[in-house]
Amino acid sequence: MVAMKNKPSRPALSMLDLVAVREGGTVADALHIAVRTAQHAESLGFTRYWLAEHHNMPGIASSATAVLVGHIAGQTKTLRVGSGGIMLPNHAPLVVAEAFGTLAELYPDRIDLGLGRAPGTDGPTMQALRRDRVETEEDFPRDVAQLQRLLAPAQPGQRIVAVPGAGTNVPIWLLGSSLFSAQLAAQMGLPYAFASHFAPRLLMQAIGLYRQLFRPSVTLAKPYVVVGVPVIAAPTDDEAQYLASSTYQRVLGILTGWRGRLPAPVAHFMATLAAPERAAIADFLAAAVIGDPAAVQAGFAALAQATQADEFMLVSDVFDPALRLRSLDIAAHACAAL
Repeated sequence: MVAMKNKPSRPALSMLDLVAVREGGTVADALHIAVRTAQHAESLGFTRYWLAEHHNMPGIASSATAVLVGHIAGQTKTLRVGSGGIMLPNHAPLVVAEAFGTLAELYPDRIDLGLGRAPGTDGPTMQALRRDRVETEEDFPRDVAQLQRLLAPAQPGQRIVAVPGAGTNVPIWLLGSSLFSAQLAAQMGLPYAFASHFAPRLLMQAIGLYRQLFRPSVTLAKPYVVVGVPVIAAPTDDEAQYLASSTYQRVLGILTGWRGRLPAPVAHFMATLAAPERAAIADFLAAAVIGDPAAVQAGFAALAQATQADEFMLVSDVFDPALRLRSLDIAAHACAAL
């Protein structure tokens, strides 16, 4: 006898911020906008607000991720704030444990530690971060396990203790866009966030594998899936497409090796591109939800049905900060209506 599935619960809403530096703006502007956006997300009932680690990119101001996590946590009250993620190959686990242990002591039960295994930058910058370190496939699982030990209560005779850090049990999340991270999260019984905001191709395969292989742990009794969702919402489809042209330009830059500041929107931008360029952008943004309130609600409903995700992690690169907040308003109301 096959059990009937209950209607899936409505996904929680959270936000991932790359802290975009806008054309004509400064890093200080970007940091101020991030705080304002986090406060607005908190007012809308978002669960968490994550910052992503990237380096040597003029359009992204979140490279010192732990510093920014602390700044935003200090400017909010109830929102969980964390990394989405810390790129573990760039850091010694003890340093990460001490930084996030300090944050956990400052903001109890509000800090998340999302971990990725990509360098978050180019080869020369990676060498500048970790000098002559040579990364192997075994390093990431070992470093994650070491972080777990460092954030757990110190054991008798333990020679290396993270102070602060030990006993804080900062929640660890694994992030990824491949099957490797999905399998590791399942084996370690950790929550899993898939980076479908920029690499959606393996989304369904990865979360299916994660759920299939999941082993309950002291951390998590059952699988917990977060999916990244690019969102551009506006009162009309036409305006949403216009605002989304900033994202389209940014994506095209990534695909062609140009990583500048977030550009202002351009009317009918996609119409100016060749078919292969349009197809590449569409592939990159296959999980995106763009449009008016009805379109956003329909997009969320379809994505929730397909993925059964526990949480949507929204990414919203709208050039005008006020219209970005409006986009989050529309998204929150659309999700609440599911």
